[in-house]
Amino acid sequence: MSGVASGGSGESDEPGIRGGPAGARPGAPGGLWSRDFGLFFVARAIAKLGDTMLPVALAAGMLQHGYGAGAVGLAMAATAACFASLVIFGGVFADRFSTRLLMIGADAVRLVTQSLAAVFFLTGHVVLWEICLIGAVNGAAAAVFQPGVASTVPRLATDVQKANGVIRVAESGAQLAGPAVAGVLVGLASPAAVFAAHAGTYALSALCLLLLRLPPAVPGSRAASLGFRKDLAVGWREFRARTWLWSVIAIWCVLMITVTGPATPLVAVTVVEQHGSGAYGLVNSALGAGTVIGGVIALRLRPRRMLRAGAFALVGFAAFPASVGAQAGVGLMVVGAVVAGAGTSFWAVMWATSVQTQVPPDVLNRIHAYDVAGSLAMLPVGQALAGPAAAAFGAERVLLMGGVMVLVVCGALLAVPAVRGLVRVGGLAGGSPTPPLPDPGAPPQTPLLNRRRGYH
Repeated sequence: MSGVASGGSGESDEPGIRGGPAGARPGAPGGLWSRDFGLFFVARAIAKLGDTMLPVALAAGMLQHGYGAGAVGLAMAATAACFASLVIFGGVFADRFSTRLLMIGADAVRLVTQSLAAVFFLTGHVVLWEICLIGAVNGAAAAVFQPGVASTVPRLATDVQKANGVIRVAESGAQLAGPAVAGVLVGLASPAAVFAAHAGTYALSALCLLLLRLPPAVPGSRAASLGFRKDLAVGWREFRARTWLWSVIAIWCVLMITVTGPATPLVAVTVVEQHGSGAYGLVNSALGAGTVIGGVIALRLRPRRMLRAGAFALVGFAAFPASVGAQAGVGLMVVGAVVAGAGTSFWAVMWATSVQTQVPPDVLNRIHAYDVAGSLAMLPVGQALAGPAAAAFGAERVLLMGGVMVLVVCGALLAVPAVRGLVRVGGLAGGSPTPPLPDPGAPPQTPLLNRRRGYH
């Protein structure tokens, strides 16, 4: 939630609101679009456009200056490591201060760092530790930005799943265009031009957020601050109390270290070296097209057991690393990327909606921060190990094994009763939702504590 620690919003001139998950905004059943949601929608799409341009620029730029897959992996790991290690603290800040101002400040910092990176690549002054330092600062800024996203969505929209689906489609459309635009900029100009464009996306995102006005939080949806350390501990206790939540994060760590971490640099380097930066941009654009498809499907389908449906869809992610590892050719890589994108996008909407509607609003930012930190904890490890693993076994074999591990992860998700049995919160299409069902793995709660946690 936004606002100050005392519980006031501190960032809205709108009247109080009632109803909906996590302080959702009232409106007509199924209502979604408004000036403020439109601004947030544009901000997320623009930021995603820049973020999906970055891997092309980084891979092409580092290779151009004599660095290999290991260096690309380290540069990416610097961002992921700082983000994963600091996002928990960002969650506490988001529950104590204005989320909107925190997000604007984070965008401003990244505007400066990416502008500096553009200067380095333009002048040919590319030193690995400096690029890693820029990545680390970007990661720290993202750690301040990200927690507020979780509570902003339900405050701007009545239908949380629809809002997540629409934003996912927008981000996916940006992911579709971003790599292709980056490939063209690299081909016609240089990697420095992509970094400059990336800096510009943060400026536009900050402008949209500056114009945004969030409605105030629901009265009683924010608890008084107990102090930074105690607030952190409360968030951890709430996180541990939900078996479906921490189980998914634990399993996700395996996916990060065995699949997503190594695949990010290895796919980039493998495709660029074998087929050129244009082909890599095409494959990444196909991934974006797949995520658009998955987001559109998530707008239509409303499974009762959202995480179970999402886990089945996630099986499709195996097609991406497997097709690249099998050296299947650009055409089949494109098909694999589309399938993978659709599966991961559908899972992402199911997961985000589950977290935003099952978790009480007074701890949502902190739990989202624990969610993000846990999800990405092993990502920098996987990225840093990409180079050594490729040297020892070959990049293609590492990617093929990644495809197998996706299937193992999906099987593990479905094997956890609290995950596959979690029932969606009702009434998302309009009006006040029914309260979330208690987690089967959570300890028994007293009636008072149930009311405090939003379990009526």
